[in-house]
Amino acid sequence: MIDSSHTLIIAVDGGGTGCRAAIGTMVSGVLARAEGGRANMATDPERAIKNVIATVEDAALGGGFSLGRLTNAAAHLGLAGVMNERDASRIAAAFPYRHTAVTDDRPTALNGALGGKDGFLLSVGTGTIAAARTDGVFRSVGGWGFHVGDQASGSWIGREGLRNVLLCHDGFFAHSYLTRALLAKFNDDPNEIVAFSMSAKPGDYGAFAPDVVESARANDPVGQKIIRAGADHLQQCLTALRFKAGDALCLTGGVGPHYACFLPPETTSGLCERRGDALDGAFNFALTQLGKSTEVRT
Repeated sequence: MIDSSHTLIIAVDGGGTGCRAAIGTMVSGVLARAEGGRANMATDPERAIKNVIATVEDAALGGGFSLGRLTNAAAHLGLAGVMNERDASRIAAAFPYRHTAVTDDRPTALNGALGGKDGFLLSVGTGTIAAARTDGVFRSVGGWGFHVGDQASGSWIGREGLRNVLLCHDGFFAHSYLTRALLAKFNDDPNEIVAFSMSAKPGDYGAFAPDVVESARANDPVGQKIIRAGADHLQQCLTALRFKAGDALCLTGGVGPHYACFLPPETTSGLCERRGDALDGAFNFALTQLGKSTEVRT
């Protein structure tokens, strides 16, 4: 019989920019954390798995735990790019922990932000998560990844910024402060933007999102156009999830809160602070998983 009160619990939140790991126990909660490299299963699964394992080990060592204890741990890994249950099972088998559950990052983000309660979540970072929990039932839309989805995300914003630079360079639109500033980052050479795009990952594009967001707040016409298009998409996501005015809504992620002033007032009337983040959500899922799979010694 396993003493679940002292079994290590591993939680991971992984995406296109990086991953975070937390380690703790059922009794003491989170005891150590660490941050590591990118962990998007759709863009580079082998690297993602290596980065997650390395980050978990960093958290263990930082908390004074021997790496040998990890083999008996209960883990919940919320990783961007996990598309279905078959993928989740295959990915879980690649990790050396005794009990490993893998989901994409939408359930963990929702669970953490709402603290297990009903409501809606727009988590907009490198990618975009639009999810809801109603009467305990989880639903989501979008989240199909950078190449065919993730509208409104940091990576989408950055790419739209560069796309508009090239349109302005070709004379389709007048340059703005934003487009000139972005072009300057590439030595005023549009060919360098093209070369960048040949190997750029979502996180690479996301590095330009702060420039676009800041310009939109300063009423730059191109920045405003991009952010308003992103806000329109987020509103459509909420409509698809059957959101109603006054419903609890969390805006999280590096970009999400910046959309608050671009969404209709009726949408933000129920805006609430998040109770936790995706790492908290993953830790709570792992706690539940451990409770179901083991018994506490008395």
